[in-house]
Amino acid sequence: MDILYANDRAGEYPRSWYADSATPPGPYPAAEGDLACDICVVGAGFTGLSAALALAEKGYDVILLDAHRVGWGASGRNGGQIGTGQRLDQDALEKLVGLDRARGLWALALESVALTKTLAAQHAPDAGFRPGIIHACHRARFVAHAHGYAEKMARDYDYHDIRPLDRDEMRHLVGSPAYFGGDIDMGAGHLHPLRYAFGLARAAVARGVRIFELSRVREMTQGTPATLRTGKAKISAGHVVLACNGYLGRLSAPVAARVMPINNFIVATEPMRADAQESLLRDNHAVADSKFVINYFRFSDDHRLLFGGAESYGYRFPADIAALVRKPMQEIYPQLKNVRITHAWGGTLGITLNRMPHFARLSGNILSASGYSGHGVAMATLGGKLAAEAIAGQAERFDLMASVPTPRFPGGIALRWPLLVAGMLWFSLRDRL
Repeated sequence: MDILYANDRAGEYPRSWYADSATPPGPYPAAEGDLACDICVVGAGFTGLSAALALAEKGYDVILLDAHRVGWGASGRNGGQIGTGQRLDQDALEKLVGLDRARGLWALALESVALTKTLAAQHAPDAGFRPGIIHACHRARFVAHAHGYAEKMARDYDYHDIRPLDRDEMRHLVGSPAYFGGDIDMGAGHLHPLRYAFGLARAAVARGVRIFELSRVREMTQGTPATLRTGKAKISAGHVVLACNGYLGRLSAPVAARVMPINNFIVATEPMRADAQESLLRDNHAVADSKFVINYFRFSDDHRLLFGGAESYGYRFPADIAALVRKPMQEIYPQLKNVRITHAWGGTLGITLNRMPHFARLSGNILSASGYSGHGVAMATLGGKLAAEAIAGQAERFDLMASVPTPRFPGGIALRWPLLVAGMLWFSLRDRL
């Protein structure tokens, strides 16, 4: 099954609320003929767009290729949540890489949020950043850890934007009996991800980046220069940045062994009255809960509940995404039993075994950044900047990310999917029980 076309038509954005509420740039032409550049970036999501923009600002000649359209993949379909920190909490990172490197990773994560907010304000003000992400515990036994983590971050990292929530305050902010407490991070927030991607694309083009859409890379040959071939073009590049995430396919076997595609789904309801919105989610914060198969939700700027969650197994999306996602939405908000769903869509993200991003130097002039594991709006934006720094000769920060071990999936590319399905079934069963 070809993941690039398993659920989508070539060059067509999915019928999501995001696509229906954003104006795309371009369209940009397909790559044709013999082309040359300083750097070729493959994949026009957050990583690729950020890398291309940063490289162009440094004076490089950049070509950006995408098999479909800019922002077409997970970057334009996700929950829009910009979380602080890495995908793993700092206590887990301290055990994994030691205190010093964990502190360095925290500093990068803080920068990723600041960078995303800055770029959105400069290039996509219509993306509408709003502060606040609530981490909601669906089990009472998880609350103590959430409160302890807020205390740890203030004590050990001088980060005071996270505060604990008890059950009553959680119920006040999130109008649902499903949660027992948790915390709220006011340093985090949410935005319209596709408008953000479109803004980055326009900024990149304004600085001279050549974007080619409908230009799938079918072959890449290492060398100096490296050579990439699409259906109609041959591109020679001094450096290559692979920014493909869940849509990598078999373009790089070492990356594919560590980054695996998996699907997730979102629905948008009909617009609600302002008082109804406040009764469900006060102050327009976003929510991500403690389930292994995470439920995440927030309101759009036109008062629709955007609710993400549920899982499916196999490359193809389910026939009725709305019905699949309505079930967990009603578990959180039974009062929405009869609410009309106007949009339902799926997307493919890249995950790693330990949920940390996979940064790698595949050869001296080919870099890869992917595997954000559902934490990619800010970290992917920073990932592109770090790749640009490394190409420009300042590789320390890219190398810090690359130093985090990323295990191979057991069984390699052939068996990673059935083994992950077995694991996901187990964890989803544990969530329910």
